[in-house]
Amino acid sequence: MHKYVFGPVPSRRLGRSLGINNVPPKHCTYSCIYCQLGRTPHLEVIRRSFYPIDKLLSEIVNTVKTIGEDNIDFITFVPDGEPTLDINLGRVVEKLKKNINTPIAILSNSSLLPYEDVRDDLMLIDLVSLKIDALSHRLWKIINRPHPKLELNLIVEAIEMFSKHFRGRLIYETMLVKNVNDNVKEMMKIANFIRTTRFHKIYLSIPIRPPAESWVKPPDESFIVKAFNILSNIVGKDKVELLIGFEGSNFTLTGDPIASLLAIISVHPLRLDYAYKLLEERGLDSHKVISDLDNEGLIAKVSYEGYTFIIRKFTNR
Repeated sequence: MHKYVFGPVPSRRLGRSLGINNVPPKHCTYSCIYCQLGRTPHLEVIRRSFYPIDKLLSEIVNTVKTIGEDNIDFITFVPDGEPTLDINLGRVVEKLKKNINTPIAILSNSSLLPYEDVRDDLMLIDLVSLKIDALSHRLWKIINRPHPKLELNLIVEAIEMFSKHFRGRLIYETMLVKNVNDNVKEMMKIANFIRTTRFHKIYLSIPIRPPAESWVKPPDESFIVKAFNILSNIVGKDKVELLIGFEGSNFTLTGDPIASLLAIISVHPLRLDYAYKLLEERGLDSHKVISDLDNEGLIAKVSYEGYTFIIRKFTNR
């Protein structure tokens, strides 16, 4: 049974990504209104150890060897919270690179970049994805709901500094939320800032999974097109991509299929029809399995934008 590893899952940015859950639910520096894992009960900014390094490393390496490195595009730190809160992050990455050749990625909300040790850890990683949802202080507070000790100006300065020294692939991601940051002024602010940094690409996303706040909705299609064109005109068309579709159903269940499914949906809410398909491919009665998990209180079903999703049910959600 996997405790720290899930997938591989299809990633819109990374291909087939083997997820690493190095932070338990839900310890984060933000409590984003659109987060697929719900509100943050453990809002914190102090780095610490969450899991034993040896157990984490052993599970990652053994899983990679079982699946095969050729079947994984990236090993990705994308946990139930902010991955840079893990003070052992750099040590784990260094040890992984001695045992496997698969590229390593991390999806971070950028908030801890003002810490030098965080920047040092990220320098070891092949692909770093940083979140920039807003550069206006008021909108940043609304959309990301940051820990009160965080300062947006320090985060922005740290992103710029990191981008100039990082030699891997740096990408940005901006989540567009209707009636929050879907305005021309904010898009121009973001575009003009990232133009001054060294980066590979910026991805514009919309909420496609059940968000922390039920009122969160994607912007109108017209604004998505407008945002794409604003950024393209300022940073270059080849530097901007939209992430407005589902990744598809190409997930993988490793080991115990039910335990693996639970591991996936603890981080990655899954469309119910995809879950049925996965379980049926393993010879299971998919409807019975989902019904049993539901009755046991292990999953929750959520309707969003015309689809039914299943997510791992946490007691403090």
